[in-house]
Amino acid sequence: MKKDFKRFDMSKPPVTTRWYLRPLTYLLSAPDVKKHGAIITRRGTGDLKPPYVLLCNHNAFMDFKVATMAIWPATANYIIAIDGFIGREKLLRNVGGICKRKFTSDIMLLKQMKRSLAAGNVLIVYPEARYSLCGTTAVLPESLGACLRMLGYPVATLICHGHHINSPFWNLHDRGVRPTEAEMCLQYTAEQLKQAGADEINRRLVAAFQYDDYAWQKEKGIRVTYAGRAEGLHKVLYRCPACLTEFRMTSSGATLSCSACGKSWTLSELGELSADSGRTEFSRIPDWYDWERAGVRAEVRAGIYSSGELKVHVDSLPNADRFIRLGEGTMIHDMDGFLVRGTDVDGDPFEMRKTVPSLYSCHVEYEYLGKYGDCVDLNTLDDTWYVYPHGSDFSVTKMALATEELYFAFREAEGKPCPPGLA
Repeated sequence: MKKDFKRFDMSKPPVTTRWYLRPLTYLLSAPDVKKHGAIITRRGTGDLKPPYVLLCNHNAFMDFKVATMAIWPATANYIIAIDGFIGREKLLRNVGGICKRKFTSDIMLLKQMKRSLAAGNVLIVYPEARYSLCGTTAVLPESLGACLRMLGYPVATLICHGHHINSPFWNLHDRGVRPTEAEMCLQYTAEQLKQAGADEINRRLVAAFQYDDYAWQKEKGIRVTYAGRAEGLHKVLYRCPACLTEFRMTSSGATLSCSACGKSWTLSELGELSADSGRTEFSRIPDWYDWERAGVRAEVRAGIYSSGELKVHVDSLPNADRFIRLGEGTMIHDMDGFLVRGTDVDGDPFEMRKTVPSLYSCHVEYEYLGKYGDCVDLNTLDDTWYVYPHGSDFSVTKMALATEELYFAFREAEGKPCPPGLA
């Protein structure tokens, strides 16, 4: 559907952070980095000077602040999803923001990345393209190695630990975790990059991106005393391991419960789950999440995965001004991918199809902005739809897992299995 909306200008060249805004980037970052006692360890980057590419993991907004301090006083361009520009496009462009619509193949983005590096800046990229749902590595795009090789500049990584524990995606309350940690490591010089193949680069980066915030928390003995530390966890852990019922998990305070069978678990100050009675199926949140993935994988391999037809409303983001209510409709996510269709506020039909081969992962939101509910974020090159299912018989987490497992199965059927950690 093409309405006569102004579209975000993705071709406008990125700018080096305006001189008058450079102090602002520092002032917006330094206090929180200090508050959380962030310890930044550097390996091989002592002589590293811009321009270079900095690949960062993604768990919370704190990631941006640590990255800013890690490269200071160098200037940077940041790849930012379009929803980050809402109501502040001019500001984000002037601090060096480069807009991206998530999980789309965008030649213009590559041109913007080249422009950034040619201008002598640090190019900061979050290749996971979304916050981790449970503090562990999300899939990386298989195109990453080839893209970096094409750019031809040094590559470093910045892997942060503790940001998910402090402010998990399913409950953004700041828990005051300190000290957090980050490692900034040189992965390739420009000359080494020329000698490496794309697959080799991918393997090295997948290894560099291995992290587990809950394992880190336990190792460091960091306690979270926040009374509501489990609230929202049911958004990620949507399936009960006791009765196997889906979409009936709830959470309150430090307790995670299943409303179908009544079993409950307590989340300790050290981030470990324990059953309030009977066997503790999973003491670690990432293990429970991996078990859910295995269940989705089994449905996909059996050819039976389907969300069913869900009633939805759709908000469109053609530009950075604001969301526009597109209309009411239906969404189904099944073995063929996503299909969203409906009627807009003017009575005209709308439709978006995202086939399995076109989408290796997807972005979801929980209780978006605290008032709009859970949604799936689907993108074309010139529009972004936030699709909000109605009712309770769904999980956007399951849709995110299924998107990846459908893609993996498609690749295997084509005789092109993805290397571990890539999609």
